[in-house]
Parts: sequence; structure tokens; C-alpha cells
Amino acid sequence: MFSFRSLACMAILGAALFGIAACGGSNEGPKGQYDSRTGTVIDLDNPKRQTVFGEGGLLGGRSSGGQEGEGGGGIGVNSFLWRASLDTIAFMPLASADPFGGVIITDWYTPAATPDERFKVTVYILDRRLRSDGIKVAVFKQTRNGTAADWADTAVAPDTAISLENAILSRARELRVASIQ
Repeated sequence: MFSFRSLACMAILGAALFGIAACGGSNEGPKGQYDSRTGTVIDLDNPKRQTVFGEGGLLGGRSSGGQEGEGGGGIGVNSFLWRASLDTIAFMPLASADPFGGVIITDWYTPAATPDERFKVTVYILDRRLRSDGIKVAVFKQTRNGTAADWADTAVAPDTAISLENAILSRARELRVASIQ
């Protein structure tokens, strides 16, 4: 008689063997040639380029049939929104910028006019298309409480993030118009 443990092991082994068997293919697949220089497989029956990472490639390049306004350019987000975001917050020091995830995080910035306040901004680019809902900005503010190292979180005016979003969208539109002309 089999124990519960041995039955569980046999079930796992059977599932693994079934999974491996399902990966096998027939010999009737498309005939292709592997190009080791570019890492692509050229389908001899269909000359359209085939890659391991799909039609857009690893960097999300735009295909010839891409929609207008996608702004490919090798990054994972809309390139107009990306460049406009960097242009708009250029006065603040960058902590990190992830073009694949579409996140820009600044370091703390202290305006010269108000040395007891500092700001930090996070920009999220949410879409590959140039759309007004394709960007989200979060603004953080701290004020100094007496000593140089004693900072406390403070509420930010609600329209601050919206104003930054609008400035980024305006700059993105300018960049797009300039690219068309």
C-alpha cells in the first residue's frame, strides 16, 4: 500500500512529466535561420523578423504599425511624457529614473526663498500613449522644526501636483508638435 507522502510525490512527478511532454513540438514548425549577431530567428517562410522578446523587442520599440502618439524610442513609456517630465522637474536633483517602469523620483529640494521647506516629487508615467490620464505626480513636503536634522511631513496644497501634471502635459505637447514639423 502506498503512503500519502509517496502518492503526493508520484502526483508531482506525473504533473512534471506531463508539463515536459506538453512542451514538445512537432517537426512541422516553420523553417528558420538563427542570426547569432542579432539574437533573432529569421523565418524563411515569412521574412518578417521574429525575436525572442516579441514584436516590440526588449526595449519596447514601436513597430511599423504602431499607433500615432505612442512615442516609442526604446523606452517602456511614452517618450514625449518622459522627456517632458525630466524637463519640467530639471531644477530638482534626481534620485532615480526608471524608463522601463515609467517612474522618476527626485531627491529633496530646498528652494532658496524658503530654506525651512523641502520638496520631493515622484512622477508616474502610466501609458505609452500621449494622454492626459497617462501621467500622475505625487508631491511630498517637509518643514524644519528647529534643528537642522529635524524635518516633519507637511500637507501639500492639492493643486500643486495637478499644476505639475499640466506643465508636463503642455511640454509633452510642445515636444510632439516639434517632432511632427
